[in-house]
Amino acid sequence: MSDDWRIPLYRIYYDNEDIEAVSNVIRRGMYWTGGSSVKAFENEVALKANRQYASAFNSGTSGQLAILNALKIKHGDSVIVPSFTFISTCNTVVHAGAKPIFAEIEEESFGLDPVDVERKITPDTKAIIPVHYGGASCKIDEIIKIADAHDILVIEDAAESLGTYYKGKPVGSFGIAAMFSFCGNKVVTTGEGGMVVTDDENIMEALNLLRSHGRTDQGGYFSSSESFDYITLGHNWRMSEITAELGRSQLKKLALLIQKRQEVARIYDELLADMPITCPKSIDGSTHIFQMYTIRFQNNITREAARKRLTHDRILTKIYFDPAHLTSFYSDLGFKRGDLPITEEIADTVLTLPLYPDMPSEEVESVCKSIRAAL
Repeated sequence: MSDDWRIPLYRIYYDNEDIEAVSNVIRRGMYWTGGSSVKAFENEVALKANRQYASAFNSGTSGQLAILNALKIKHGDSVIVPSFTFISTCNTVVHAGAKPIFAEIEEESFGLDPVDVERKITPDTKAIIPVHYGGASCKIDEIIKIADAHDILVIEDAAESLGTYYKGKPVGSFGIAAMFSFCGNKVVTTGEGGMVVTDDENIMEALNLLRSHGRTDQGGYFSSSESFDYITLGHNWRMSEITAELGRSQLKKLALLIQKRQEVARIYDELLADMPITCPKSIDGSTHIFQMYTIRFQNNITREAARKRLTHDRILTKIYFDPAHLTSFYSDLGFKRGDLPITEEIADTVLTLPLYPDMPSEEVESVCKSIRAAL
């Protein structure tokens, strides 16, 4: 992150407990992977997500690809995904050998539109990957209902929403499996890292094999003199003990981190209330943890004017997200502008503002002042 930015998009929240947690693992001098910390972190995330099993990965992306592999999604299959998402959501489908089918999002949650999802279902559709955007839930119950009617799997991309609840249930507890991310800008962060949760024991066994070269041992490679067998192809997608212990320390502060983010969001809401801007809201039944604070302008002209002014004032913003189907890779596969008009219109008018737990109110005021000047 450049030092030129007066106000960055995010700052990682950490305290002495985080530093001590990592230091304790380093002081061990051994078992920096495949030890007790990873297992403990998995158990704690599973509990938060109201799931029976959790498997830690070195990133959310590898975790999501592992889900697709564990479910035997393959060439000839299609998977419905949003285009308004981080590129890995659809890339993992391609890596699995399947075809991503882009569906529209709806304007309330920026999640998959259940109506368009049902319209895009074909005999080849094997799964749907709904994204819980920015710290709030999508219309996951409607998507689950459609999927069940067509005997289709639902894999939740909950990368941005650990700690979010929908109708009393934690996000990540609805589909056959779900993925959380712990990369730098997430509410709970380990720099890089991910977690897959599920209630299916067979899926969990497959995930654990895939993340560690297809090897039969589960964490005992450097703590046992035994030889282990390799029963399938796999990858080196493991999470380190250092990462896991940092995640455990961060997870203890989840409620505090959410509260701090919600307080910053309330200040934004108040300062932007009289401007021609739509502030982030959650659908009925969903909490909002504000992993991101994404506003929407009336048109692209005002969005670009605000973005230009914020950049001039050395305030970092991002467009989350530019449509995946319009990137060079997917354009080369035949996707084009006009395929998803609602998604494209939303992407042309949104802007994600800086937000982090210890963001001073003066910085929020400075961001809003720049937007007001632009408008």
